[in-house]
Amino acid sequence: MASLKTVLCLGVCLSAWIITTADEAATFKAENLRWFSLDFKTILKWTTKPSGHKYTVTYSSNGGDWLDCPDCTKMSDSECELTNYLKPYDSTYTVKVQTNPLIEQEDDDPDEFPHANSLPFNPYRESNISAVVFTVETVNQRSVNVSITDPLTSIHRRGEQLSIRDVFKNDLKYKISYYKSGSTGKRENISDSSTIQLSGLDAGQSYCFMVAAFIPSRPKATQQGAWSIRQCTPGDGNILQELSLGTWVGIAFILLTVLITIVTVTVLCCRCCRQRNTYQSSAPV
Repeated sequence: MASLKTVLCLGVCLSAWIITTADEAATFKAENLRWFSLDFKTILKWTTKPSGHKYTVTYSSNGGDWLDCPDCTKMSDSECELTNYLKPYDSTYTVKVQTNPLIEQEDDDPDEFPHANSLPFNPYRESNISAVVFTVETVNQRSVNVSITDPLTSIHRRGEQLSIRDVFKNDLKYKISYYKSGSTGKRENISDSSTIQLSGLDAGQSYCFMVAAFIPSRPKATQQGAWSIRQCTPGDGNILQELSLGTWVGIAFILLTVLITIVTVTVLCCRCCRQRNTYQSSAPV
């Protein structure tokens, strides 16, 4: 009888411990899962409360089976890079972040661990594209050549690092925005090629250019990459013609400040001279 009570007590204690452990793991479940992806380098981040728990990441493609991510198994970090796992790129992926108990049993079923699922993510349609590098070469007084270097991605194939052209192929286009120095009117040109000749420019004028990758097949929010650094061509006109509106406003403000200062100083000087003459004329001889 005593032994039976002992067994029952042990069973109750063990059950209570399992429930407590499960509740504790649930308390430290991953939260706020967020995707960060630039040029196909894709990282999932989440937040957790400080604890000694480990986290295991699995992923699913288009609602299929959950697959292991060996680089993110029983890890203490709160982020996981999935760049090399999300293939093919034009698929929709969901990631599960499981919270492992502090003490695991051999018969534990990982599917029953507390977990959180990410929002769906498609690298091909959602990865942000960084700014491009380009050069501008004058062809003649009314034309220039714009040559763009395709940004590299974090994808490697057979030891070679792929460019965004390698990934997007014919889906990739480039948007060129340009304007005449000192003018607020902008023109845009969309090209299928990385080399574009722009004509119809005003002879002798300086023009400024910016370029961005453009993938029209994507959702509107991710169609365009980051704008490049602006580059301007030299103009043959005088320097006053090439000044921008902001520069003219600055010059006008400086000239107005100088004029007000001169007038103020002149008035004060005249007033002082007048007061001095009045004092001298009224002084007794």
